[in-house]
Amino acid sequence: MTIERLGPPLRAGERETLRAFLDFHRATLAMKCEGLTDDELRRQSMPPSTLSLLGLVRHMAEVERTWFRRVINAEDIPLVWSAEGDFQVAYDASAASRPEAFDAWQREVEHARRIEAAAESLDVTGHQARWGEDVSLRLVMLHLIHEYARHNGHADFLREGIDGIVGA
Repeated sequence: MTIERLGPPLRAGERETLRAFLDFHRATLAMKCEGLTDDELRRQSMPPSTLSLLGLVRHMAEVERTWFRRVINAEDIPLVWSAEGDFQVAYDASAASRPEAFDAWQREVEHARRIEAAAESLDVTGHQARWGEDVSLRLVMLHLIHEYARHNGHADFLREGIDGIVGA
């Protein structure tokens, strides 16, 4: 399967630009995982870190779920991998499989896209309980772009350690 990754527009409105950058980073994470076996996707970086590509995919499923469904859409749902709300559980991919992680991540991305598309504007707000503050959809999208960019940097190093592939 080849991942299609479109570059963000050079001139567009705010919402279109945010949406495009978010999708660009989502596609980047998928590209970093493309062509690897479950064992390679579970390969951890280096002690004491347990970070793996599959753990990053699982973590980003939780991030998408939390910010779009729980915060913006006010859905009262638990995390995917932790009923106690422990985001660190997602990083432990030692027994995870590609289908389990990628299916959950893709489901959450699709929910996020529907929620964003249905919102009247970027000024729509939701409550971020951990901060005790209301936040805008704009902030959520920017936060997700930041989160993906940060973790895609980790994915670069993880992928290089697996098979030497770098870049993009």
